[in-house]
Amino acid sequence: MTTVKAFSLAGKTLKERIDLPSHFDTPYRPDVIKRAVLAVQSRQRQPHGVDELAGKRNTAMSWQTGHGRSRMPRIKGSGTGAANKAGFAPGTIGGRVAHPPESRKVIIERINTKENRLAIRSAIAATASERYVKARGHKIDGVPQIPLIVTDKLESVETTKEATEAFLALGLGDDLLRASDGRSVRAGKGKMRGRKMKTPKSLLVVVGTDSGIGRAARNIPGVDVTEVHALNAELLAPGTHAGRLVVWTRSALERLEKEALFT
Repeated sequence: MTTVKAFSLAGKTLKERIDLPSHFDTPYRPDVIKRAVLAVQSRQRQPHGVDELAGKRNTAMSWQTGHGRSRMPRIKGSGTGAANKAGFAPGTIGGRVAHPPESRKVIIERINTKENRLAIRSAIAATASERYVKARGHKIDGVPQIPLIVTDKLESVETTKEATEAFLALGLGDDLLRASDGRSVRAGKGKMRGRKMKTPKSLLVVVGTDSGIGRAARNIPGVDVTEVHALNAELLAPGTHAGRLVVWTRSALERLEKEALFT
């Protein structure tokens, strides 16, 4: 069992030491983590499809032989080729789509419960490795310790100003600046669909009980806050890449150990 330091909101080392839960000793499994993240992301997609009669509401019928024309269905009065009500000739100009999207298609990716728990434990262990945290692009030169454990007072911070001051005191300013400066306009049509900006992921704050920090930190670019029981593979490994910079509170680690979460 590994013992680490704990820090106050002012960035000072506390006298007491914290024993890390056994989750931090889990072997690194990037293959399982990727599967778990993709399973979470698949539940965020919305099924969509077309009307079953799309392109079939017409008067198209074939002229048959003897007219010097192909026997494709043609709309009465114009001779334009189209799909008829029986659904024939989908490849004609003005016809229906051959294989349109269907809302009944199963787009959710399943994953075994034990496999998902292994992925979460493995992603938790990766957050305690400087190698994997740096590989994700996080700026941790000013961070006193990985993993970073702070006092439970962080959970009751209620203003964005106080949260920002606490993060700066803990040496997280460089990574917050990286996320803020990295905001950019998304390429493609996503700009028109409510997701114009792209923001790099910064630190993740894991608390035992959210007593205000969630509202305080939600306006800081790249910062996510979650209670320990709501952890999932995507929060710990955004984009399937493990090693996110995580700030743990003491109560979060205690709940992780006592309640045997993800075991």
